[in-house]
Amino acid sequence: MKTPNTLLANTGTTIFTVMSALANQHGAINLGQGFPETEGPADVVRAAAEALLDNRNQYPPMTGVPELRQAVAAANKRFYGLDMNPDTDVCVTSGATEAITACLMALLNPGDEVVLIEPLYDTYLPVVRLLGATPVLVRLQPPKWELPRAELAAAFGPKTKAILLNTPQNPTGKVFTAAELAFIADLMVRHDTYAVCDEVYEHLTFDGWKHIPLMTLPGMRERCLRVGSAGKTFSLTGWKIGYVSGPADLVKIVGKAHQNLTFTTAPNLQRGVAVGLAKDDSYFETLGSDLAARRDRLSEGLTRIGFKVLPAQGSYFVSADFSPLGFTGDDVAFCRHITEHARVAAIPVSAFYEGEAPRNYARFAFCKTFAVLDEAVARLEAHFSAAVLPTSLTHAARSA
Repeated sequence: MKTPNTLLANTGTTIFTVMSALANQHGAINLGQGFPETEGPADVVRAAAEALLDNRNQYPPMTGVPELRQAVAAANKRFYGLDMNPDTDVCVTSGATEAITACLMALLNPGDEVVLIEPLYDTYLPVVRLLGATPVLVRLQPPKWELPRAELAAAFGPKTKAILLNTPQNPTGKVFTAAELAFIADLMVRHDTYAVCDEVYEHLTFDGWKHIPLMTLPGMRERCLRVGSAGKTFSLTGWKIGYVSGPADLVKIVGKAHQNLTFTTAPNLQRGVAVGLAKDDSYFETLGSDLAARRDRLSEGLTRIGFKVLPAQGSYFVSADFSPLGFTGDDVAFCRHITEHARVAAIPVSAFYEGEAPRNYARFAFCKTFAVLDEAVARLEAHFSAAVLPTSLTHAARSA
């Protein structure tokens, strides 16, 4: 038999699937996969439910129902001052992952290079390689995750077609600063490149940090494709509604990629999201403060146990250094250990890197109820303070 696609055949099962299955097996609280514990806004869900009964359940327009495209354009203007034509500058997709894939398909030719910043979402690399392009990796270092400007500048070259930028970033929780974005924009202009901007956590920022779309910087309007996610903004991750905003000439090609991926997206869910994007300012303003309280609750609990918790300025996640606990294995072993023995699941941060990576951090999702977070902390606390500890913990951890 001839060999099937080598890249896909050799791609392992995503760590999120592996850890979620392990969590189910052991009855663990799943702080690994980033899905909220509660449903989204009732009016948004109701609008989608009612739309099922309005006899408009056949194929919607390929690029999205007019109501949602108009709502996305209006949100761009409302939050960032960006003018978007809903008929030409917006494309609705079946989730942000498809949106990112469609954007990369629209921009890349075989042999192009794409600058990627580690740690990174695990679908970026396979898609870039499936398109015949070459990833060029630049690494952020814990605990501050500052942009290494010299390394980034060196990553741009004659073959660079695009940079894929995720801010607020998964898994670090980093929000890129105005100065960092200006440095990236300058490199893009000098090297005549594009940016695919994964901004799914755009409204989920904390402590006065504000998300700044790269597209809002001078000279960036025609170079950026901006990706948003209803799943993250409205805690409706199962709906898989994403949207791309950008210049008409690029969005037209994104639409052609979308045509060959999923073609269209459930119309009733699109209409529900349109209602959501029109919600008043108070909804969007409380998203960050509500999540910040949950971040603080989990971070304080992990710190009390002995973890060294890194700052998170946005997203659903905190990363925590577990080495003070005395665990002698790597992050994969640690996450498996706490899932099986403390019944709390997390994600090893090394899963967001290619090759050598930090091996002493675990990523925990805090987009859960306070009761769930408190129970997770209680389980971890009980486990690590138990009189009889696993052999993979040192004597120092027993006396801590």
